[in-house]
Amino acid sequence: MSYRSHYYKNDNQKVWEAVHDKSKRVIAQIAPAVRVALGEEFGLNPGEVTIGKIVSALKTLGVDEVYDTAFAADMTVIEESKEFVERLITGENLPLFTSCCPGWVKFAENKFPDMVDNISTCKSPQQMFGAVIKEYYKDKDKKEGKETIMISVMPCTAKKAEAAREELQHNGVRDVDVVITTQELALLIREAGIIFDQLEEESFDMPFGLASGSGIIFGATGGVTEAVVTRLLRDKPDHSAKDILFSNVRGMDNLKEAVFNVDGKEVKIAIVHGLKSADELIKQIKAGERHYDFIEVMACPGGCIAGGGQPVPMNKEMRKERAKGLYKLDRTSHIKSSEKNPLVMSLFEDILKDNHELLHVHKKAEAEM
Repeated sequence: MSYRSHYYKNDNQKVWEAVHDKSKRVIAQIAPAVRVALGEEFGLNPGEVTIGKIVSALKTLGVDEVYDTAFAADMTVIEESKEFVERLITGENLPLFTSCCPGWVKFAENKFPDMVDNISTCKSPQQMFGAVIKEYYKDKDKKEGKETIMISVMPCTAKKAEAAREELQHNGVRDVDVVITTQELALLIREAGIIFDQLEEESFDMPFGLASGSGIIFGATGGVTEAVVTRLLRDKPDHSAKDILFSNVRGMDNLKEAVFNVDGKEVKIAIVHGLKSADELIKQIKAGERHYDFIEVMACPGGCIAGGGQPVPMNKEMRKERAKGLYKLDRTSHIKSSEKNPLVMSLFEDILKDNHELLHVHKKAEAEM
């Protein structure tokens, strides 16, 4: 596989420094899309799920705890659905645009600043997780004289810039300290002399290693929409029903549309990927040619599975196979909807009970990426 190191800064040295510093508690989170693409760097097929080996590789590199970003995606679903329902009731700042993709958020800030209030105030799963982890380990760090470092393994180069944004800090501490891409992780594995295909699989650590299928499909275009709608439906569909119910939001079409009945109200949704397509759609909305209540935007064609930090070369068929890998995980998941994740709900009842501000951004337009 080719490595696009000339496109962005390689942050692997920061990882090595962190894992060799005994004063640091090194936590890693792995985004959903990484697990269906990293294997390509080691001769496996697109879409082949290698999450057990990824966890094992990170532990071998010296990371203390390895968690699933899909857990934070479940948090995002709960918060974003709540925000969406509130906006539906008041009718203010609709349509609601998703905020998970930093490339899209920055594009909107630059080109459509008058629509920034339409973007969800929810942090992306990466940033939510970082904020929660720092809060979770705060007392333990103080007691042990350590500092918790959050390392994100992401499919997206824009996640590096997102983590550096000023408003994504809490009391001067960044939510996420280091972001490496799928390709950078492959380099780390090679640098350490790890034979990837010979690794014994390991599971995520607890309590942040359990995710719903809804959280996992965030990595594919349409996945956020499917997760949010599943959360809002009173009667939860099983996986066979989901295949039919969400057929219009899956796939690689540049623009997908769907209408769902949520508590007797018709909700019109659009899913768009690729910034050119997003630009065209927003212009049509501004001209009064289209109307939606909820819009999911991903900067990369196919969503995070095709992020700028993923293995290359990449084509439409490879994107489809990576997406299939995520939907396969969804189908085999015991937890179908984000609010059914008992560990997430426990978190909301515990440290997030009076700390919901950790999950939201309030100065989106004021900072530069």
